[in-house]
Amino acid sequence: MASPSSLLAFFFLLLLLSSSSSAASASPGDAELLLRFKRSLLNPGRVLRTWLPAGDPCRSFAGVSCAASRVSGIRLDGIPLDADFSSVASSLLSLEHLQSLSLKRAGLVGTLTPPPLGSRCGGRLVELDLAGNDLRGSVTGIPAFSSSCSSLLHLNLSGNSLGFSPSGDVAGERLRLHVLDLSFNRLFSGAALEWFLLSSGGDLRELHLSNSGITGVVPVAGNNCSNLRLLDLSFNSLTGIAPAAFAACENLAFLNISDNDLAGEFVEDFLGPCRSLLAVDLSWNNLSGILPAGISACSALQSLNLANNNFSGELPLNKLTAAVSGLRRIQLSFNRFSGALPETLSELSSSLELLDLSSNSLSGKIPAGLCRGANGHSLRELYLQDNQFAGGIPPSISNCSMLVSLDLSFNYITGGIPSSIGSLPRLRELIMWQNLVEGDIPGDLGRLLALEKLILDNNGLTGAIPSELRNCTNLNWISLSGNRFGGRIPPWLGELSNLVILNVGNNSFSGPIPPELGDCKSLIWLDLNSNLLNGTIPPALAKQSGKIAVGLVSGKRYVYLKNDGSSECHGAGSLLEFAGIRPEQLSRLPTRRTCNFTRIYMGSTQYTFNHNGSVLFLDLSYNQLEGQIPPELGDMYYLEVLNLAHNALSGSIPPELGKLRNAGSLDLSHNLLEGAIPVSFSGLSMLSEIDLSNNRLNGSIPNVGQLATFSAGRYANNSGLCGLPLPPCSGDDSRRTAVNGERHQSSRRRQASVAGSVALGLLLSLLCILGFIFLAAESKKRRRRRRQQVAVKMDGGAGALSGGGDGDNNSAWKLTITQEGLAVNLSTFEKALWKLTLADLVEATNGFHDDCLVGSGGFGDVYRARLKDGAVVAVKRLIHVSGQGDREFTAEMETIGKVRHRNLIPLLGYCKVGEERLLVYQYMKHGSLEDVLHSTRNDNNKSRNKNKNEKGGGGGGGGGGEVGILRLNWAARRNIAVGAARGLAFLHNCIPHIIHRDMKSSNVLLDDDLEARVSDFGMARLMSAVDTHLSVSTLAGTPGYVPPEYCHSFRCTTKGDVYSYGVVLLELLTGRRPTDSSDFGDDNNLVGWVKQQAKSRVSEVFDGELLSEDPGLELELLEHLKVACACLDDRPARRPTMMQVMAMFKEIQAGSTAVGSAALQAVASAD
Repeated sequence: MASPSSLLAFFFLLLLLSSSSSAASASPGDAELLLRFKRSLLNPGRVLRTWLPAGDPCRSFAGVSCAASRVSGIRLDGIPLDADFSSVASSLLSLEHLQSLSLKRAGLVGTLTPPPLGSRCGGRLVELDLAGNDLRGSVTGIPAFSSSCSSLLHLNLSGNSLGFSPSGDVAGERLRLHVLDLSFNRLFSGAALEWFLLSSGGDLRELHLSNSGITGVVPVAGNNCSNLRLLDLSFNSLTGIAPAAFAACENLAFLNISDNDLAGEFVEDFLGPCRSLLAVDLSWNNLSGILPAGISACSALQSLNLANNNFSGELPLNKLTAAVSGLRRIQLSFNRFSGALPETLSELSSSLELLDLSSNSLSGKIPAGLCRGANGHSLRELYLQDNQFAGGIPPSISNCSMLVSLDLSFNYITGGIPSSIGSLPRLRELIMWQNLVEGDIPGDLGRLLALEKLILDNNGLTGAIPSELRNCTNLNWISLSGNRFGGRIPPWLGELSNLVILNVGNNSFSGPIPPELGDCKSLIWLDLNSNLLNGTIPPALAKQSGKIAVGLVSGKRYVYLKNDGSSECHGAGSLLEFAGIRPEQLSRLPTRRTCNFTRIYMGSTQYTFNHNGSVLFLDLSYNQLEGQIPPELGDMYYLEVLNLAHNALSGSIPPELGKLRNAGSLDLSHNLLEGAIPVSFSGLSMLSEIDLSNNRLNGSIPNVGQLATFSAGRYANNSGLCGLPLPPCSGDDSRRTAVNGERHQSSRRRQASVAGSVALGLLLSLLCILGFIFLAAESKKRRRRRRQQVAVKMDGGAGALSGGGDGDNNSAWKLTITQEGLAVNLSTFEKALWKLTLADLVEATNGFHDDCLVGSGGFGDVYRARLKDGAVVAVKRLIHVSGQGDREFTAEMETIGKVRHRNLIPLLGYCKVGEERLLVYQYMKHGSLEDVLHSTRNDNNKSRNKNKNEKGGGGGGGGGGEVGILRLNWAARRNIAVGAARGLAFLHNCIPHIIHRDMKSSNVLLDDDLEARVSDFGMARLMSAVDTHLSVSTLAGTPGYVPPEYCHSFRCTTKGDVYSYGVVLLELLTGRRPTDSSDFGDDNNLVGWVKQQAKSRVSEVFDGELLSEDPGLELELLEHLKVACACLDDRPARRPTMMQVMAMFKEIQAGSTAVGSAALQAVASAD
């Protein structure tokens, strides 16, 4: 018989085992609340599939974490719950032991309400993250909510649709929160900031109100900000700061009021005592005056950013260094500071890591005592470019032993490069182009084993490239153009496996081109123009084609200057590093006498190809090369620019060059080439420039493709060449005279998108290589565009959308837009439009007979025309009502005639006789997207007008529609969506910008490959600013596509086009027309119907044909629906740019679960 003590031990063991068992399973009450929440979802079977009644939340419920057998954390970020917040409040918030709940980007709608009667908020909930949903209502309800959840300290509501209505009575209630994030909401009030500070009761530690429409003047905070440590008011519309605004914020450490409209002189005392301030950011405003000495009172300051303002006077660096010993970052770029740098610069804080004084008017010498002694050892980045510094580079710069980046470009620095720079072991960037530096490159630079960029263009450097640089195996950019280097190009450059850009043009290098350059595994830009190189072109240059991997030059700012093609210009253009330099400084660049830059591109780039790339830019012009052109160059699939002009090349043009399907510029002029132009050149549909003049070519110019569309000068001085655009070959029809050649040239241009891709081809691709953006000259305009393109702040940080000019997976680079979009000067694309006679067009349309009518639009009818040579074109006959036809004609002549892009309908010619205005476009036999998409799905399934709808392009130029009914699967619709977005993005980012004003599905035409072509810029007008006032008295646009702001504001904007594009994207997703469906009910239009359906039955909005094609498409369709709804935001400022839309598509195609920052809102966004 067991003793009492042994029985006691046995029962104790049972109790212990029971306790251990219960610790592994969640409380039954917790499980019921979780399952209740799942049951409340619209489609519980599609999400939360592991949340099963028989399961244990602590073991099998995805996104659930436990502590001591109770649910303590839930994270369901990015899962499309499509739930009303009331279901969250009545279930998840009631979990007693829940400490953290994160439902970011979960498709939540409704208002922020506390748990209903009979429920209560769990007493341990500390953190609630609801960012990126579509919660609505007023922020004045937050105090009541926080009171019901008494332990709640951190609340993130960024990226929702909350407003500010201070009508509610909040007396007795206050914000008990420590951290509140309301960034990217729609407060649109000047009183919101003051209300938050008054309601906080002194509890708030962090307040994030970035990009929320805050206006007016920053008020005096009062005593309620005594515990506030972080205040973020960036990207709003604040115009001023009250005196002593933050005097009572004695613990304020981080203050960000960047990207606002602050103007006038700096209010010296608005910071108050500022003893606790660690970081101040007032960049991208319009503050002026001298930098007040009061900043030196901020003794704890570590980061000061006053860049992109209008501060002037001398830099008070002495005052800063006297009192602020912990400064780590000083950013004062893009201001108007003048004077010399003090010799006491060396006395700056020993902790200083970054000093950016670029783009000012500083002069004098670089202080000789720079980094003298121990104080200089922490400096990592020194940016002094775009000033007026003179004199030599002090050898003492070698004391800056931690230096990583040194940029002295665009100054007047003389003397040589100090060999002591070779003593900087961490230096990665040595940039000092556009100076007066002379002498050799010191061999000591070969000790810079971390060196990545060596950019020394446009100086007076001489000698050879030192062999010691072969030790710098991390080099990815070597740019030495515009100097007086000589000797041979060293073969060891081929050993630099990371080398992406080699630019040594405009020097005196001699000898053969080393074939070892073909061993560079990352080389995409090779510019050797204007040297004394001889011998043959080594076939080995194409050795790495199809194998080139991602390089290492992403993220920097570049400029590409396109030469005008005259005899005074040598080479295709110049590639330059351009960070921290004002665009007006381009006037200082040296040119050859009268050589002009016809195109200027700027931007930041990153790769999109992985391991299958090739050289993109190859310029060997103006040398003494001889022999034949290697056929292997045709293997450079991604090549955009090939310039072999002004050499002594002989033999025939290899047909293999016809494989360069991405080529935008091809120049083989001024050589000794013989034979015929290869027929394979007819397939070079991306060309915008070709020059085969001054050779010994013969035979007929191929009449297929677009070769006949270029001017005769491009084929001149080839005695044996004939055919359009040159005189006809013998035996041709005598009617093809030089006089009538214009009409034939016009008709053949319809066969190619002409430079349809090149506008972005040479540009976007070539600059897809180094994607370049035309900077506005005024800093205010830069700031405004930067705000419009700023990435949506999510997940507690600021994410940046990357924009891609090309949605194809084959594109070589994509633009990363962080401040500005792609910009192209349209004047550089203009090709002469060939005038046609009225008699020609009357005959081609059978007297404009109804049988030839294929579509009608607001400004005219579109006819299918067959010219005498058999070419089929589309003729738009403009109506003449109250002068609108004249305005239409002028607008299209001045815009479309200059635009060439693969996703735009090219204008081929025009006719103007009396009141008749006729435009000739490339003909699209598939007609418009409207016809193809809706031809068999009329709302009432009625037959449609065959003359104007089934055949037509809806009035868009070039519309056809002569083939049988097409059914678009999702792959085709997705390609159309991307193509239309790409075309519209190009229009928006031209210089001057072009607003379409009537984007709709009938203005999206489809070519033979069902590629989208945006047409009918009839209501477009050129603009030089972001917005433009309507020049017509009527509202621009078509019902169903017109953005809401056009109804109360007579301003057309690019964001209005984005809204209209969002409607087109909805059409592709739903298969429905934008208006007049009985299904829409009171919503009356597609947009309202989708927003309403998305609140409860989101999957029902998609076209049933798509889901029957593949039920697995639903998630991808949902991602595209998010993009559409981002475009359809009621607030124009919240809509993405078209470049950002392209970036979202890129992310979806890459398989990302997040569409992109600008689309991280719930699908439903109705008021």
